Amino acid sequence: MKTHDVRVWMVDTTLRDGEQAPGVFFRPLEKLTIASRLAECGVDEIEVGIPAMGEFACREIESIARLNLPSMLTCWCRAVKKDIELAIGCNTPGVHISFPTSSILLKTFEKNEAWVLETLDDTVRFARHYFDQVSVGAQDATRTDMDFLLRFCREAIGLGVHRVRLADTVGMITPSALMDMIETLLIRLPGLALEFHGHNDLGMATANAVSAVDAGAKAISVTVNGLGERAGNAPLEETAMALFGIGAKKSNMRLSELARLCNTVARFSGHQIHATKPIVGSRIFSHESGIHCAGLLKDTRSYELYDPEQVGRSTPRQMILGVHSGSAAIKHALAHRNIDIDADTAQRLLPQVRAAAAAGNKPVTPKLLESIYYKAFC
Repeated sequence: MKTHDVRVWMVDTTLRDGEQAPGVFFRPLEKLTIASRLAECGVDEIEVGIPAMGEFACREIESIARLNLPSMLTCWCRAVKKDIELAIGCNTPGVHISFPTSSILLKTFEKNEAWVLETLDDTVRFARHYFDQVSVGAQDATRTDMDFLLRFCREAIGLGVHRVRLADTVGMITPSALMDMIETLLIRLPGLALEFHGHNDLGMATANAVSAVDAGAKAISVTVNGLGERAGNAPLEETAMALFGIGAKKSNMRLSELARLCNTVARFSGHQIHATKPIVGSRIFSHESGIHCAGLLKDTRSYELYDPEQVGRSTPRQMILGVHSGSAAIKHALAHRNIDIDADTAQRLLPQVRAAAAAGNKPVTPKLLESIYYKAFC
């Protein structure tokens, strides 16, 4: 398959796995808003919650279902029939059933491989009577014995599941190892539809998500701003830009809605977006280096991968005047204050601008720059 023909199904789990971040709790109205923003952003599937959390969780899921959003809505369930029964009452068209598959998790939950396969059969057969889409997940798939993972996936295919989710539950896998795993599964089980769910414990969740698609995964599970347990999950905004904004994959994503979506989730979660956070950080379109600023004034593509507008950023790029600035930035900044100077004058101002920035240990403001100019030449 050619790269540009690849269609990636985006699954967002901010309202489920994202809310599992310590201290995060979304109020009912906030959940409705987040779900609506996700749909506006073009997310294909929204994992809206865990019915087993109780009656309040079921009511919230039902409220989201009543919005009739264009995105597929899915409940997350443990491999327990009672969980699935609760999900049926939530009126979502999809359900995801999660199974522990690694030896360490099976030991933790006092289960074994036979239990997994027997329960897989029982729960999927039951769920398929009530849901349009049934997906299953292999928890800790990246630490699961390959022979058992193959058997799990083969049984799932036979039961007619829509996808199998491979979860890198502790964020331990590398992109190359993940690609090997996915390619092995797809070679042995042609037609298997895989989804990847990556955690960010080693800072590789985005790279792993992109690599999963390159290896043949059909779907990616993400959260807005990477919100989630421990170091979080693969961030929706980073993965989407890497796959669709810069890469050649196809999706329903509207990248121009990313900034609004990310800011909304940051506000509701209480987790501020770091200033240098990829895609949505407040300072990622700020430049000080003289070489960079000179290049950007000629062609923004010289030192920026994409335009701020592409991801819905309303704040324009900024050229900061500091100790690393060059004469081109000074000339540009003064022009914005209706002061036109030549290159020689800008070069003569440069030492004074750098000295002022160093003395104050902060950038030189346009007003201060104008003052420095008038003192030097007027």
